[in-house]
Amino acid sequence: MIRIAEPVHGAVLNHLHGRRGDRGLEIAVRGTAPLGHAVSVNGVRAARSGHEFRAPVSLEGAETDIVAVASGAAGSAEHRIRVVWDRASFPRYRFSIDDSIYFLRDVTSRRYRTLFECPYLTVLKGLHDRYGAKFVLNLFYATPEGDFTLDRFPAHYREEWREAAGWLRLSFHAYAEFPDRPYQYATAEKLAADYDLVAGEIFRFAGDQSWSPPTVIHWGMLPPSSLPTLASRGVRALSGFFVPLAGDGYVVDGTGNGGAASTPSRLYDVNYFLDEERSEYLSRHDALKDFASGIVFSRVDIVCNNTPVERVLPTLEPLAADPATAEIMDLFTHEQYFWRFYRNYIPDHPQRLDVAIRWVTEHGYKPVFFHEGFLGGRE
Repeated sequence: MIRIAEPVHGAVLNHLHGRRGDRGLEIAVRGTAPLGHAVSVNGVRAARSGHEFRAPVSLEGAETDIVAVASGAAGSAEHRIRVVWDRASFPRYRFSIDDSIYFLRDVTSRRYRTLFECPYLTVLKGLHDRYGAKFVLNLFYATPEGDFTLDRFPAHYREEWREAAGWLRLSFHAYAEFPDRPYQYATAEKLAADYDLVAGEIFRFAGDQSWSPPTVIHWGMLPPSSLPTLASRGVRALSGFFVPLAGDGYVVDGTGNGGAASTPSRLYDVNYFLDEERSEYLSRHDALKDFASGIVFSRVDIVCNNTPVERVLPTLEPLAADPATAEIMDLFTHEQYFWRFYRNYIPDHPQRLDVAIRWVTEHGYKPVFFHEGFLGGRE
């Protein structure tokens, strides 16, 4: 059997993964094939070393099929993958904030003269003014307490939303914070109804220029059958953790009874139910495309509310040093930790954001929205 090991199917590649040549991005394709077989990759004869093979391939378009063929006395076999070339890639970051709803309740109840009298929005505007930061706020329809819903937010701030749309966008996250994992086993119809409900209110009170298709669904879990529902509504990227469950997070495939024919598989979480192989890859790489839905999955790099100030730089610096994770910084946090009334209020939450954003800015990363271009880059 012949198998391409690197790159993997769906890999998103950029200038850090090869060399820009006259024809495109020149990369090395590596894999394994039976001994005694001649191997070619996209028509180029591969070099052999034992079971391993290696061949150069030039990526010329946005997507390229890579076909490795092994030919021997018993016939031939092939392995085919497709990869994505992020042709106009540059170092960039995006910042999204999940579980957002309390700031809208605050603005509504206090009737501020301007949106940015709200202390939460004051913090975000300060980060924008200092560093040029951009934010997407992922909204619930209702507060956990049930005392506020988006339909109560007034429309008379529409002009302010329009003026801020270059750096501040709003998106769907879920109907509400609880129950946990609301879409993990929900129907596509339920997801669509909640999505459309939140989107409709955002269009009403903020206008279409302030809307961003979501990139994080609450808890990062939903049936794969729901991906077309999101793609049809303009979703182009979804972010998750793609991390294995702690403890006994294993299932048994095959016979299901633990016998010799069974293969233990690691369970991954906040991964939109991607298979183990893709989840493991995404735990170590920036992005991977699912060609069936057209959605690109992105690895979250830091959750600021979980990262003390002194751990922010030690978290980001190794990522920037690794070509697999250096090009795109996917940053986010949760809104509730800003508020003093919240049971798990974090007093230095704004400072955590400041340290993270200052670091990516000083290291040449540009702020983007993932739904514009390819993961915020030019297409």
